[in-house]
Amino acid sequence: QVHLMESGGGLVQPGGSLRLSCTASSGRIFSINRMSWYRQGPGKEREWVATITAGGVTEYAGQLEGRFTISSDYAKTVYLQMDSLQPEDTAVYYCPGHLTYHGALSGQEFWGKGTLVTVSS
Repeated sequence: QVHLMESGGGLVQPGGSLRLSCTASSGRIFSINRMSWYRQGPGKEREWVATITAGGVTEYAGQLEGRFTISSDYAKTVYLQMDSLQPEDTAVYYCPGHLTYHGALSGQEFWGKGTLVTVSS
């Protein structure tokens, strides 16, 4: 089992910034293929935010590019820098990772429990 732990959420005023972190850990050796951020706002469907591959290629949901930046330490942690936050960015932010155990032929996806971001004055 791989555990993904998100952190960095909290209350921020409109126009403010937050940096989320997500660290993957396991008792087994694994490699990361890609990690992503998703979010689910109150009463909304879960939506994809951004993805970063092991090679550092990034993709963003169109409406978020420019305000959100995904990055990694090329080890086991991925970050989401969120700027110019607005109330509509209020959501639980999740960090799914697509990972491959050492020696395995295919990867698996694991999800963290999420971290709450609230944008409000």
